[in-house]
Amino acid sequence: MTRLAFVALLLASAPVAAQVTVIQADRVLAEPGKAPLGPTSIVIEKGRITALLPGRQAPAGATVIDLGAKFVLPGLIDSHVHLDSDAGGEAALVEGMTSSAGLSALRAQWNGLKTLNAGFTTVRNLGDGSGATLALRDAIANGWTQGPRIIDAGRSISVTSGHMDATNSLAEDLHGAINQENLCDGVDACRHAVRMQVRRGVDVIKIATTGGVNSRIGAGLGQQMFADEAKAVVETAHLHGKKVAVHAHGTGGINVALAAGADSIEHGTMPDADTLKLFKSSGAYYVPTLSTINGYKERLAANPNAYPPEVLEKVKWRLEITGKALEKAVPAGVKIAFGTDAGVSKHGRNADEFELMVEHGMTPTTAIVAATTNAADLLGVKDIGALRPGYQADLIAVAGDPLADVKVLKAVDFVMKGGTVVKAE
Repeated sequence: MTRLAFVALLLASAPVAAQVTVIQADRVLAEPGKAPLGPTSIVIEKGRITALLPGRQAPAGATVIDLGAKFVLPGLIDSHVHLDSDAGGEAALVEGMTSSAGLSALRAQWNGLKTLNAGFTTVRNLGDGSGATLALRDAIANGWTQGPRIIDAGRSISVTSGHMDATNSLAEDLHGAINQENLCDGVDACRHAVRMQVRRGVDVIKIATTGGVNSRIGAGLGQQMFADEAKAVVETAHLHGKKVAVHAHGTGGINVALAAGADSIEHGTMPDADTLKLFKSSGAYYVPTLSTINGYKERLAANPNAYPPEVLEKVKWRLEITGKALEKAVPAGVKIAFGTDAGVSKHGRNADEFELMVEHGMTPTTAIVAATTNAADLLGVKDIGALRPGYQADLIAVAGDPLADVKVLKAVDFVMKGGTVVKAE
């Protein structure tokens, strides 16, 4: 071995000093729900926070990013998105019939980048028939592409003719081409449907106990899954260590899901007094998804015929009633987690939800808690949602004070995910 080769071998085998990055700013919301810190230095090593130091200080040799007067807070979490979806109404039907799995994956990646640049470093993807988002989840985790951390539900489960039945409104001779492993009727079938998704490697189970606004049948928004079916889904999911998110609008479907032990109710549009008691006794989260109305309004403004008549009637109802459930849930002490249903609303504009949450009874502080520590708890991810030593270095920065005006979160200037800067303006 030559001397040069020997030196090269020594250098290759020598320990490499870990790169240390320090983020500095005048105001830092390390613990959502508590008062922000003054000037602070956040020390980051190997993608994780190692210390929060008062003032502006840094270890020797560290890379320092001084954000000046910016307001720093944890990376935001959206608990309800559909990254592979952009269209709605008639356009969504066409998209579903013409898009390939590969194109869906690229669409999901594109929407994921928009979401990440908006300051949302983690999302829970609640429904994807092709598996595109499962693939994107793994590609991001492997470092092959950028995007938010994804908690994925795979195919959403419902009864035959329910909200997740993709054959609704299609000609019968097309039904055989549609994957229907996510449909279940009866206890045994519902257990099997959950296990099919577990086998695919999903992180969470999504079911529908009621009809949906975008369901292309005239069966309404009431309960569509029996109590024993809902219980079978929840018990099977929990047996496999998976939480259960439940799409539910009508009162009966909400209450059946909560009684069965669901972990979150999505939309939850028509709660009653029993609903609020069940939320409190079960500890389930409510995910309001108020932003859907923005998507509906924008599509209708562009095309009054964007939705077929059976859907348009429900869209108009949703426009009128959205927010009223949150106005009941907040004073009742129901736990709230942030979720937009992006895909119905626009990807990259997830922060529009904050303004609607505040409009319907929350404060900027509690809305931010819903998008950080509460959402992290719902998703079961223990090291995100706050800025603490040992946590993932997920953080964002905005101009202005989001605790005084939550709308400033619509314009995020700086995004870091896992210690890597993905946006800096």
